[in-house]
Amino acid sequence: MKSHSTWSASKNPVKFRMPTAENLVPIRLDIEIDGQRFRDAFTWNPSDPDSEVVVFAKRTVRDLKLTPAFVTQIAQSIQSQLGDFRSYEGQDMYTGEKIVPIKVDLRVNHTLIKDQFLWDLNNFESDPEEFARTFCKDLGIDDPEVGPAIAFAIREQLYEIAIQNVSSARESRISKKGRRGFEHSLPSKAGGTGLDLMKLYGFRSSVVRKRKEWDVYEPIVDKLSNEEVGALEAKEERNAQ
Repeated sequence: MKSHSTWSASKNPVKFRMPTAENLVPIRLDIEIDGQRFRDAFTWNPSDPDSEVVVFAKRTVRDLKLTPAFVTQIAQSIQSQLGDFRSYEGQDMYTGEKIVPIKVDLRVNHTLIKDQFLWDLNNFESDPEEFARTFCKDLGIDDPEVGPAIAFAIREQLYEIAIQNVSSARESRISKKGRRGFEHSLPSKAGGTGLDLMKLYGFRSSVVRKRKEWDVYEPIVDKLSNEEVGALEAKEERNAQ
C-alpha cells in the first residue's frame, strides 16, 4: 500500500496540477468553416511536445475528410487551451479538506445520463476513467462512447475547481483573514475532522454517495428513441446559433 501522504487534508498548498492520477488537460473543440462543423472533446498530456498537436490536427482532418483549413484552427485551439493550463503550472493551490460535488448531465448518442456524487480533491491517485468504466458496467451501458464522455465531464469540473484553488492560494497570501474561492468546499459538521475515503473505499476511489441522499444522487440513465434524439439535436443546433 502506498503512503497516505497525498491524502493529508493539509492547509499547506501544493503545486497546481489536475487532482487525479494522470495530469491530463480536458480539451474541447467546436470549429465551423465554410458550413463544415467539427466538435470533439478529449484529454491531452501537457508534457507532450507541441509538435504532436499539429500531427494530431492533420490526422484528424485527413481521417474525417475536413477541409484543409481545419488543420490550423484545430491546432491553434488545442495550443491555446494547453497554454491556459500551463499558465497555472508552478503556482500554489489549496485543496484542504475538500469533498466537492460533481454533476453529470449529458447525452451521448441515444443515452441520456444524469448523476451527482461527491469527489475527494485530496486523492491525487483518483481515476475518472476507471470510475466511468465501472459506472457503465454497473448500469449496463454498452455504448463505448459513454464512458469517455463521463470521464471528460468529471475532468472538466475538476479542472475548474483546481483553477479556483489557485485563486484561493493567491488570495490567502494577500490576506489570511479573508479567504474567498471556497464555494465548492463542504464544511464538516465534525468540527473540521476530514473524511478518510481511503479507509472507506480503497486507495483509488474518490467518490461518495451519502446514504441519506441516495434517492437524490441515484444515477438516471435513459435510452432515447430516434425521434427524441432528433428533437434534442435540433434544439442543440438552435441554441448553438
